[in-house]
Amino acid sequence: MSASSGDREPGVLQDNAKEDSSGPPCAVENSKHDSVCTGNSEIKSRAVVKYCAAPPPTSYALLQEKTDLKLPPANWLRENPQLGSAGTTVLGSSSKSKPFSSFGMAYEFIDCIGDDVDVVSDSENIKKLLKIPYSKSHVSMAVHRVGRTLLLDELDIQELFMRSSQTGDWTWLKEFYQRLIDQKWQRKKKSKEHWYQKAILSKFLYYSINGDGAAEPVPDNPNDGEEQNEAEEYSSSWPTAFTSAASDTEESDAPKQGSVSMDSQFALGQVTSVPKEQNLPMLFDEGENSQGLRNDFVRNIMWTFEDIHMLVGSNMPIFGGGRYPAVSLRLRDNNKPINILTGIDYWLDNLMCNVPELVMCFHVNGIVQKYEMIKTEDIPHLENSNFSTRVVKDIAQNILSFLKSNCTKEGHTYWLFKASGSDIVKLYDLTTLCEEAEEEKCQNPFTLPVAVLLYRVASNLMLKARQNRKHYGTIRTLLLNCVKLLDEERHPQIIASAHYMLSELFQLDEAPEEEDEGESLRAGGSEDSYSDEDGEEEEELTEDSDENGSYGSCSSPQDDSKAVAVIRSVGELSVPEKYKSTHQIRPSGVFPVSLDKEERCRHVLSYVLKGLKAVDGTIKKESDLPAADPNTAIPLKYEDRSAIGACAAEQGISLLLERGQSTVHSQKHPTRSGMIPGSWQHRMKLQLFLKASKAYYVLSDAATNLLKYGRALRYIKLSLQCYDAYCSVSGTPHPHMLQFHSQCLSLCGDIQLMLAQNAHNRAAYLEEYSYQTKEDQEILHSLNRESSCQAFNMATDLAMDPEYQLFVSSKCYEAAYELVISEALKDQLAQVLKRLGNIRNEMGVYYMNQAAAMQTEKEVKKSVSIAEQEMWKKSFAFFEKGMKDFEAIGDSTNTALLLCNTGRLMRICAQAHCAVSADQSRGEFSPEEALYYNKAIDYYSRAMKSLASRENHPAVWDSVNWELSTTYFTLATLLQDYAPLSRKAQEQIEREVTEAMMKSLKYCDLQTESARQPLYQYRAATIHHRLASMYHSCFRNQVGDEHLRKQHRSLAELHYSKAVCLFLSLKDAPCELLRTLLERVAFAEFTMAGQSSNAAKLKSLTGAVELMAETRFAFLLIHKELLEEQIELREPDAAESAESRDLVGGSASGLNLQEVMKLIGVFEPSFSFLLLQLIKLMTTMKRKPSNKDEELLKTYRNVYSKLLRAEKNAPLLRRVELHIELLQQLTPHTGSDDTHSR
Repeated sequence: MSASSGDREPGVLQDNAKEDSSGPPCAVENSKHDSVCTGNSEIKSRAVVKYCAAPPPTSYALLQEKTDLKLPPANWLRENPQLGSAGTTVLGSSSKSKPFSSFGMAYEFIDCIGDDVDVVSDSENIKKLLKIPYSKSHVSMAVHRVGRTLLLDELDIQELFMRSSQTGDWTWLKEFYQRLIDQKWQRKKKSKEHWYQKAILSKFLYYSINGDGAAEPVPDNPNDGEEQNEAEEYSSSWPTAFTSAASDTEESDAPKQGSVSMDSQFALGQVTSVPKEQNLPMLFDEGENSQGLRNDFVRNIMWTFEDIHMLVGSNMPIFGGGRYPAVSLRLRDNNKPINILTGIDYWLDNLMCNVPELVMCFHVNGIVQKYEMIKTEDIPHLENSNFSTRVVKDIAQNILSFLKSNCTKEGHTYWLFKASGSDIVKLYDLTTLCEEAEEEKCQNPFTLPVAVLLYRVASNLMLKARQNRKHYGTIRTLLLNCVKLLDEERHPQIIASAHYMLSELFQLDEAPEEEDEGESLRAGGSEDSYSDEDGEEEEELTEDSDENGSYGSCSSPQDDSKAVAVIRSVGELSVPEKYKSTHQIRPSGVFPVSLDKEERCRHVLSYVLKGLKAVDGTIKKESDLPAADPNTAIPLKYEDRSAIGACAAEQGISLLLERGQSTVHSQKHPTRSGMIPGSWQHRMKLQLFLKASKAYYVLSDAATNLLKYGRALRYIKLSLQCYDAYCSVSGTPHPHMLQFHSQCLSLCGDIQLMLAQNAHNRAAYLEEYSYQTKEDQEILHSLNRESSCQAFNMATDLAMDPEYQLFVSSKCYEAAYELVISEALKDQLAQVLKRLGNIRNEMGVYYMNQAAAMQTEKEVKKSVSIAEQEMWKKSFAFFEKGMKDFEAIGDSTNTALLLCNTGRLMRICAQAHCAVSADQSRGEFSPEEALYYNKAIDYYSRAMKSLASRENHPAVWDSVNWELSTTYFTLATLLQDYAPLSRKAQEQIEREVTEAMMKSLKYCDLQTESARQPLYQYRAATIHHRLASMYHSCFRNQVGDEHLRKQHRSLAELHYSKAVCLFLSLKDAPCELLRTLLERVAFAEFTMAGQSSNAAKLKSLTGAVELMAETRFAFLLIHKELLEEQIELREPDAAESAESRDLVGGSASGLNLQEVMKLIGVFEPSFSFLLLQLIKLMTTMKRKPSNKDEELLKTYRNVYSKLLRAEKNAPLLRRVELHIELLQQLTPHTGSDDTHSR
């Protein structure tokens, strides 16, 4: 049957070709679902071309009958894109599967590895596996596991052992092979017939693309060519980098700095750069020499066969022609019928490449006879090649299940082996066998490619992990297994990079995960995902369950004792679902998620330390560093503050900022340790230093929240030392680094501030600060290789002086502010300014308290000292700066607080100007006092204005309101008690007192229920009492102006009544209530003295007695407190406290006994005088008394009699009880029995 190059039918898949085979792989969106039907069964097959280096298929040339294929065409063995490597290399070894071909594909399609794909391999290996039950040929393949993906590569034992005899490598495997498998192993040469058939096929393909080409003579000595090709076959398959005997010695002689070993160069050349958005360092240098790890296939195909997803590489030439756009071309000897193996071969090739037809060219002794076209779905039904596609499907599923069940350890190399003519398939773990070998030279050549692939898959998953943290467990498993495979001395670059990525898994800047999200992190495996215990469980499962297929080693003969698993008969592979349930992999470990920040940071630091050790191992040793000159002092960037004091450290801000600027040294010169800028060591150290700095920052922040300020200072010191080393190695810092620098300085300022405020716990903080773990010491040792790490000593030292700590804190904030404004980091400006305002407030308060302490310590206040004035100036300057900071960010609340503190400072200044003589008597109220009190009032008023209303911040509003009321009250009290009569008239002073008292009263919030409400009530009562006393005095002293006297009298009565009401409502101020009532009685007595008529006098006296009766409530309160005191005194341990109270004249309840005695001393004569005058007046009245008057007179006489007979030396309690009894007798008669009876 012939085919022509006619027009292709539309709508049918064509291979997406790419002329430049060295270009990047192109994913093909077009795909075709091939459903191959065999009888009543159907096989599901789908192929998607992921990459194609060949041009679009062109028509093949139909060779004329009798064409002699033994004669070479004119274009023979010339490179042709249509044939790719299939035409030029069919005589050489490249037609064979290279030992690392799957790795080349895996590197190129890294997104598919680990999860989406079950198998990655050369199509030839896939075909060889699926033909196991039909073929007697040997099978030898290396199997590696990465996540869910298996990588399959041919492991050519003959070639391996040929190399072993030359280099000495793999002798342990050769001995093992000879001992257990083939005791008489020898190299088997391929026959001349083999090379003849290869040459015929090659010439046929070249004729098919160039049908009119003339024949050219063959080489004179074809045997030479065969021998050469044979030699190539055993020399080009294995990468030289793994086996070069000289590479080890060359590596040891070559300097480690700036270079990597031959093995590393080979592997690292294949690792593409990590995408920038991953925020990982560029770790690997690209290399052109792939050493056998290139993706050399003409096309890569994502082939789905039933439920198995495979990434396969194929070099099969595809031509166009006939009704279909794609056909495969085959050459067959007409004398040899097609067998099952050939049929399966052709069928699988066409399925993998989506080729719908097969064109067969038949020849006899190289002479073309005829062409025949066969549809792909008809291949299983050809004569002599009849096979069941369902059986092939079962074989594929069983082999995959078998491998997935037993190739469980990532990083291990497994060997799948079936001897020629044998029905038994065995699986060995070469990594374990290698570790058991005694020879030193037992390196596994797959180790480095596997490690690099594990690293690359983990690196690729890091991108996905940014969106979904479920990959974290998988990434950790991949990286830990990668590190376990490698020797730190030979592959420090990959090891350092893997440890950095491990540190990246622990997010330092995130809040603790929610419970459901935390569960998703447990999807990955532990360091060794499939432990020995799990393996034992699986073996027991399979041994007990014969239906699932038993291939355990329990019943194995002696030669199978080393095998991981065995398939007893290849016939088992044809049984449907024989191994169905054995490939379900269970993760046995979890990602170590910790909600504890400290534990998370410790994980990060342990990986950072391992990474630093790997990098440091490749740089000059410390002995190679230039030694310090013993005669030259080492310059340290701090000053002796004990000698020059804290104020001389003003230059500290420049030291803190120095690391925010560009480094002085040129980045063209090596660093302190000898690193070359731009080298992988340089880039890696930058990342590791920065990661360590951030981890210590988080630890410091967490310790601060726990109030462990000594520990917090130690951690922030380590963080800044890491940052110092980073700056020593780096060039100009990026803005995001300066932002982090600013955050570190801010936190350092916070810690120093807290230490200053908690000076009482200094010993515990010092102990925390001095402690250091071994891990911290080792990291610091690595830092010191690059920097002295002393740039931030001033900021991170634990000082004993609170003033210096506050000073350091302010300098840290100022440095952070300078960094923020220099880089225009607007998002951080408000936060830094708030901290700056706060520390300035703290320093202002500190100096204000110092000034107040100086004032208290002075024995005689003659004049204000210079030291006090200095403290005021410092305090005021800090308050002013703090207000500007808060005003800059519109923080009205904190601005009000600073204004309030400034007001308090003004009051302290006013108190300092109070002159007190040697006899402790003070003089008149001075103008300086008035000035400072008025300034204080001004600041408090500005604070109220800043707050605008109480709703904005009730607590601050109430505080400012109270202070303002207090200041007005103090001013008025001092004006009243120490009136400046030498400078002002009495009337002016009275006006000023009244004005200040009324303003103080205005700010007394009597309505709002709060803790201060009783204080406001007491103050208001005191103000009314003082005003009443002042008007009482004015009334007594006023002469002449009767109108003014009446006004003073009415005001005095008004304020007395208000004061009494407020004191009565308090219930805890009996002395003040008693004093106010007694003054009011005295006021009534004075009023009576100016009256002439008996009726008016009687009325005044009666009113005075009524007022005196109201004192009963005050005596009841005093009586209650005295009783409570007596009860306390009866307790056995109250003797000492009673003595101490006697010394101060107080009581347990807070009652001032001396004051009570003094008031009773006023009360008794006043009471007896009123009663006497009243009795006299009522007796001498001319009008006839009524019965009520007589009864009242009798009561007055009785009370007066008892009062006169009372013992003057009686105990206070008895005297109070007597007064209560006497006042009680007066109550019904005075008509005020319901007054204040509450």
